[in-house]
Amino acid sequence: MKPEDIDDLKQLVEFLKESQVAEFELDQGDQKIRLKFKQPEAPAVAPIAHVIAAAPGMMAAPAPAQTSAAPAAELAPAAPAADPDAGLHMIKSPIVGTYYGSPSPGAAPFVSPGDHVEKGQIVCIIEAMKLMNEIESDVSGEVARVLVTNGQPIEFGQPLFAVKTA
Repeated sequence: MKPEDIDDLKQLVEFLKESQVAEFELDQGDQKIRLKFKQPEAPAVAPIAHVIAAAPGMMAAPAPAQTSAAPAAELAPAAPAADPDAGLHMIKSPIVGTYYGSPSPGAAPFVSPGDHVEKGQIVCIIEAMKLMNEIESDVSGEVARVLVTNGQPIEFGQPLFAVKTA
């Protein structure tokens, strides 16, 4: 392992600790890295997509065969917090691609929070393999929140909109 690889690994470990990530695993061919961190009583774990997006330079560094920074702590179940999405229907992405909230750059969005949508109404476009796929609402109701931003990469099944149904 080269000295710059060790420096990159140290930076990755520090970044993961600051982001309060409980576990991290990377497999690059014959090199693997797996890290487990002890977490405080009520962990605030950053979604891995944000961690990866914020640290692209560190991800390209080769990793050692196997590393364990600290044993995983068994956490007591925390008191359930009030779920802000309770009672809301999630319109989820049926495909992987790039989210667009309007038909063209600079145009008004298909829907905004507070808008009423009907079942079958187009709510956004997801670009996949150079094809623009119109995504339709699967329920009628009021858009409570838009959960993604323009140009954001979207995964299959990822919630796009929270809708209050009647």
